[in-house]
Amino acid sequence: MDQDLVVRVQQGDQRAFEALATADYPRLHRVAYSVLGDPASAEDATQQALLDIWRDIRRLRDPSKYEAWAYRLLVRVCYAEAKRRPQWTSSDDLMLADEPRAADAYGVVADRDQLERGLRHLSMDHRVVLALRHLLGMTPDEVAATLGTSRWTVYKRLRAATEAMRAALETDARTVTPTADRQEALR
Repeated sequence: MDQDLVVRVQQGDQRAFEALATADYPRLHRVAYSVLGDPASAEDATQQALLDIWRDIRRLRDPSKYEAWAYRLLVRVCYAEAKRRPQWTSSDDLMLADEPRAADAYGVVADRDQLERGLRHLSMDHRVVLALRHLLGMTPDEVAATLGTSRWTVYKRLRAATEAMRAALETDARTVTPTADRQEALR
């Protein structure tokens, strides 16, 4: 992020904020959508985070830490939004940095559906660390700085999220996969 732009926003430059918000919106929205799973909630959270950024940016002491600070504000807003709308909403547009790759279109849809079903079973804490780590490609140290937690906490949440998602997907696979007899009857 351009630190000069952040400094100009801190000085009250509205045009600089417009440029900053325009540049930040796609990545902030992508994280909010990955965490909340609902386009309307993600839109609300992103807009609220941008308002909070405008309102609180003068409190940011080090402009070089703007990005982590902005994500921290977004995560707080996502938690508040999730409390307002606690249900995970399924969507065909799950926005992932590294979308599952399959050999055919059906495989892509099946992979996305499986991933979404797994995410549905995770807590907000787990979805947040997964989004920051895997969607944005942050290091565990960067995730810890963004969330204001220790690196140990990030590793613990990543491990727990991975285990919870794996367990949910295995359970789902056992209940969804037709038996051999049913597969034969379907042919």
